[in-house]
Amino acid sequence: MKKLLLGVILLVATITNAQKGSILLGGNVGFASEKIGDSKSTSFEFSPKVGYQFTDNWTAGIEGAIGTIDVKGFEKTENYKIGGFVRYSTPLSETFAFYTDLGAGYQNTSLNHAKGMYINLTPALFINMKRGFGLNFSIGGINYDNLDGKNDPRQERIGFDFGKTLNIGVSKNFGL
Repeated sequence: MKKLLLGVILLVATITNAQKGSILLGGNVGFASEKIGDSKSTSFEFSPKVGYQFTDNWTAGIEGAIGTIDVKGFEKTENYKIGGFVRYSTPLSETFAFYTDLGAGYQNTSLNHAKGMYINLTPALFINMKRGFGLNFSIGGINYDNLDGKNDPRQERIGFDFGKTLNIGVSKNFGL
C-alpha cells in the first residue's frame, strides 16, 4: 500500500515553469480511500492540463478532470470538469520557481445530473531537476464551485485549504 501511495504522489503532476514558446503538459492523479465501521468509500480523479507559454512568465491553456466516487451501498458517482487556466510564474533561481494557477470552467456530476462551474487559485513551488523535468509542490489553495441538480437545491462551496493538502508531482516542458 505504501508503494501505491508513493506512486500516486509521484504521478501527481502539474505544468512546469518553462520558456517562452513552449508547450506544457501535465496533470494530477488522485486517489483516496476511507473506511469508517462498515462504510467504505473510494475516490479517483485524473486532471490533465495542456498549455502554451506565450511569455517568460505567462502560460494559458485548457484543463479537465474525470473522477469517480464510490460509496458502499450507494450508486457510483462520476464527475467531469472542463475549463481554462492561466499561470504566472516567477523564477527564484536557476533551480526554483514560484507559480500560481488560476483555473475556471464547467463541471457536472452524474448524481442528479447536476451542472455548475468552478474556479480555483493554487500557488506552488517548482524545482527544476534536469532537461525540463521537475518536481512541483503545493499545499492547498482557494476554491469555489457550485452545482445545480434536477431535484436538489443549488449547492455552493468555498474552500480555503492552505496547509490541509499536500501535492507533490513531476512535470515536463516540451520546447518548440
